[in-house]
Amino acid sequence: MSERPSRIVALDVGDERIGVAVSDESRLIASPLTIIERKAGKAAEKILHLVNELGATTLVVGLPKNMDGSEGSQARKTREFAKQLAEGLSDLQIEFWDERLTTVTAHRILQETSSRKRRRMPVDAVSACVLLQSYLDALRRKHSD
Repeated sequence: MSERPSRIVALDVGDERIGVAVSDESRLIASPLTIIERKAGKAAEKILHLVNELGATTLVVGLPKNMDGSEGSQARKTREFAKQLAEGLSDLQIEFWDERLTTVTAHRILQETSSRKRRRMPVDAVSACVLLQSYLDALRRKHSD
């Protein structure tokens, strides 16, 4: 009996909020899940709880690179936050994924959608979804080669 693939969770880490998205179990489709406020300082704890609850074994963390591909201060902050998460779950695989232009794409998606519910969806969660879908598409291309 083969084990079912686990879900993948993606994060769009910001200074104030973290957008969260999740894949389906087949790892084909990403969906926005929620946003987590960073004010209370319990963001890592909430994310680890979500990862456990969803049974995810991979966490994709958006890495904010500059347009020239270099990493600045926000990328360093993101890597430090991911390090905290890794300490909380030893069996969690963390993958960094280039998040350039995900917020721009998320804003465009929200503007173009006709659903009132989707237009009210937080852009951070949609950005995480764009990030995760990009990762899933790359995974699928890699496995089809």
